[in-house]
Amino acid sequence: MTSPGTRADEEAEDLDVEEALALVNENPGPPHGDHDHAAPPTHAEHPHNQGQYGSHGYRDHHGHQDGHGGQDGHGPHDRHGAPHGPSDPHHRATPWPEARATAEHAARTAARAAHRAPVSVPLDAALGLSLATPLTALTDLPSFDTSAMDGWAVAGPGPWTVRDKSVLAGHAEPAPLTDGEAVRIATGARIPPGATVVLRTEHGRADDKGRLQATRGVVHGQDIRPCGQECRSGDQLLPVGTLATPAVLGLAAAAGYDTLTTVPRPRVDVLVLGDELLTEGLPHDGLIRDVLGPMLPPWLRALGAEIRSVRRIGDDAKVLHRAITTSVADLIVTTGGTAAGPVDHVHPVLRRIGAELLVDGVEVRPGHPMLLARLKADRHLVGLPGNPLAAVSGLLTLAEPLLRTLAARPAPERYALPLRDAVQGHPYDTRLVPVVLRGDGAVPLRYHGPAMLRGIAAADALAVVPPGGARPGQEAELLDLPWAAGGIGVCFT
Repeated sequence: MTSPGTRADEEAEDLDVEEALALVNENPGPPHGDHDHAAPPTHAEHPHNQGQYGSHGYRDHHGHQDGHGGQDGHGPHDRHGAPHGPSDPHHRATPWPEARATAEHAARTAARAAHRAPVSVPLDAALGLSLATPLTALTDLPSFDTSAMDGWAVAGPGPWTVRDKSVLAGHAEPAPLTDGEAVRIATGARIPPGATVVLRTEHGRADDKGRLQATRGVVHGQDIRPCGQECRSGDQLLPVGTLATPAVLGLAAAAGYDTLTTVPRPRVDVLVLGDELLTEGLPHDGLIRDVLGPMLPPWLRALGAEIRSVRRIGDDAKVLHRAITTSVADLIVTTGGTAAGPVDHVHPVLRRIGAELLVDGVEVRPGHPMLLARLKADRHLVGLPGNPLAAVSGLLTLAEPLLRTLAARPAPERYALPLRDAVQGHPYDTRLVPVVLRGDGAVPLRYHGPAMLRGIAAADALAVVPPGGARPGQEAELLDLPWAAGGIGVCFT
């Protein structure tokens, strides 16, 4: 058949991705956290972000300090060791809820600037994409009266004389029945004209004259699926912004589609920084395995991205500059190099190319030295810390809301569960702690240091722990992990 990727009316043909994004986010809930930020301020507008680029005094995987003076919960210090708090004018980190809202706001702005056209993709390539146009039925469902069961199609009251030839699915319309006649019929086969009931196989028997008798009462129309029972041609089945799950693909096929018009995946380049990273074998001689190179691409795909490239470029400012300025991706994700050490080149390169820092450090543990920069109106860079769990924190804080919005995916429903155990907090920063879900509670896991993946590998979610910590039984907001949510994210395609 001709690929029916068209919609019921011509106006839907002109619906662009910007409109799809607006519809998907028509009634957005409040950003994660305790405060609403209807229009998050830009870097220049935010009081924490006044002034020039600056150091944060954190360690990334190059060995620079990864916290306000040390590991999580050890108290804030500046890079010279002097303690400071939120009122310190040099402490420009963005509150965690606001950082997420800023990333989403940046994506909306980028989508408007990019004017990305919807793409028509075959059903087998549409998994995980969002619909850019409504899914409108191209046919009645079912398109003809069908049998819901194996048995006999019968006409009028019994007993019935049974024809020799059976009616099977996929065959032409059968001959009509007259009262007192029956014919064997298979599930899904067309109902013969004149049939009033489908009598299930287990509900009929032959009498001593070879006629069909019902063993229980029958009701007119039983076990017949009438034409149009599920929908009529032209009915809207799903709205713009619906995520193409396996069930959606099945419904689209049933409704007559060969292709779907979808919001294109945001394109991502991943730049893995660090001279000390090995791609195989055991750590040795001060070298360590690159864990972010294997971990980030499938995680980003689960967030809706198309990975254009993954490059390992070491600690080379010139190569980093060339990689950033020649990329045509919607988003560049870098790993490490976001602090202020001798080989931390991300800030200097961004300053050199005139990028606008929207987020320069976030009040969250681990992952404080993450950043979000606008390279052009429709292009951004997320700088992740080099420590593995800190990088995960950056993914969920900045990359997830940005990619979700660019892909026109609906925001996940916010939910909270009580923590089974107390969680030590930081005086000023939010903490993200791996947890497993057990019944109606969340159990915090050990091994949640910035450089550790053992906890997150076993986790179902990350608990959002407010400054000051959480006591046993206190409810905490949870961020599901793609593979644990049981949804489309488990398909890393």
